[in-house]
Amino acid sequence: MTAPLAPSPMRGIVYSWAQVREAPGGFEAQAPYQLALVKLDDGNLICAQLTDYVGEAQIGDPVEMVTRKLTTDGERGMIVYGYKFRPLIQ
Repeated sequence: MTAPLAPSPMRGIVYSWAQVREAPGGFEAQAPYQLALVKLDDGNLICAQLTDYVGEAQIGDPVEMVTRKLTTDGERGMIVYGYKFRPLIQ
Protein backbone atom coordinates (compact mmCIF):
# COMPACT_ATOMS: atom_id res chain seq x y z
CA MET A 1 0.00 0.00 0.00
CA THR A 2 1.35 3.42 -0.93
CA ALA A 3 0.98 6.60 1.06
CA PRO A 4 -1.40 9.22 -0.33
CA LEU A 5 0.23 12.00 -2.29
CA ALA A 6 0.67 15.32 -0.57
CA PRO A 7 -1.42 18.08 -2.11
CA SER A 8 0.46 19.90 -4.82
CA PRO A 9 1.07 23.62 -4.39
CA MET A 10 -1.33 25.94 -6.16
CA ARG A 11 0.13 26.77 -9.52
CA GLY A 12 -0.72 29.08 -12.36
CA ILE A 13 0.62 31.75 -14.68
CA VAL A 14 1.09 35.49 -14.35
CA TYR A 15 -2.00 36.89 -16.10
CA SER A 16 -1.16 40.54 -15.43
CA TRP A 17 1.08 42.44 -13.02
CA ALA A 18 2.04 45.90 -11.77
CA GLN A 19 4.89 47.45 -9.84
CA VAL A 20 3.64 48.96 -6.53
CA ARG A 21 5.73 51.96 -5.54
CA GLU A 22 3.29 53.70 -3.14
CA ALA A 23 2.30 50.87 -0.79
CA PRO A 24 -0.75 50.94 1.50
CA GLY A 25 -0.38 51.24 5.28
CA GLY A 26 1.53 48.35 6.82
CA PHE A 27 3.33 47.48 3.58
CA GLU A 28 5.51 50.58 3.15
CA ALA A 29 8.71 48.72 4.04
CA GLN A 30 8.15 46.26 1.18
CA ALA A 31 7.78 48.87 -1.58
CA PRO A 32 8.50 48.65 -4.38
CA TYR A 33 7.03 45.20 -4.99
CA GLN A 34 5.30 43.34 -7.78
CA LEU A 35 1.58 42.62 -7.47
CA ALA A 36 0.10 40.08 -9.87
CA LEU A 37 -3.16 38.69 -11.08
CA VAL A 38 -2.44 34.95 -11.28
CA LYS A 39 -4.55 32.61 -13.38
CA LEU A 40 -4.56 29.33 -11.47
CA ASP A 41 -4.46 25.96 -13.23
CA ASP A 42 -8.16 25.50 -12.36
CA GLY A 43 -9.02 28.74 -14.22
CA ASN A 44 -9.63 30.98 -11.18
CA LEU A 45 -7.89 34.35 -10.89
CA ILE A 46 -6.23 35.46 -7.66
CA CYS A 47 -4.39 38.66 -6.75
CA ALA A 48 -1.15 38.34 -4.76
CA GLN A 49 2.34 39.70 -4.33
CA LEU A 50 5.16 38.08 -6.27
CA THR A 51 8.28 36.99 -4.41
CA ASP A 52 11.72 35.52 -5.18
CA TYR A 53 11.84 37.21 -8.61
CA VAL A 54 15.10 38.43 -10.10
CA GLY A 55 14.00 41.32 -12.27
CA GLU A 56 10.49 41.89 -13.52
CA ALA A 57 7.76 39.32 -13.98
CA GLN A 58 6.52 38.52 -17.46
CA ILE A 59 2.96 37.73 -18.50
CA GLY A 60 2.75 33.96 -18.90
CA ASP A 61 5.45 33.16 -16.30
CA PRO A 62 4.60 29.90 -14.50
CA VAL A 63 4.31 30.47 -10.73
CA GLU A 64 3.48 28.55 -7.55
CA MET A 65 1.96 29.64 -4.26
CA VAL A 66 4.19 29.86 -1.17
CA THR A 67 3.69 31.08 2.41
CA ARG A 68 5.60 34.24 3.25
CA LYS A 69 5.63 37.08 5.79
CA LEU A 70 3.16 39.78 4.75
CA THR A 71 3.63 42.38 7.47
CA THR A 72 4.21 42.98 11.18
CA ASP A 73 1.17 44.07 13.15
CA GLY A 74 0.80 46.07 16.35
CA GLU A 75 3.13 47.14 19.12
CA ARG A 76 4.10 43.57 19.99
CA GLY A 77 5.26 42.98 16.42
CA MET A 78 3.04 40.00 15.61
CA ILE A 79 4.11 38.61 12.25
CA VAL A 80 1.29 38.12 9.74
CA TYR A 81 1.83 35.36 7.18
CA GLY A 82 -0.04 34.79 3.95
CA TYR A 83 0.41 33.59 0.42
CA LYS A 84 2.57 35.00 -2.36
CA PHE A 85 3.62 33.50 -5.69
CA ARG A 86 7.18 32.73 -6.80
CA PRO A 87 8.56 31.51 -10.12
CA LEU A 88 7.81 27.80 -10.53
CA ILE A 89 10.68 25.61 -9.37
CA GLN A 90 10.82 22.50 -11.51
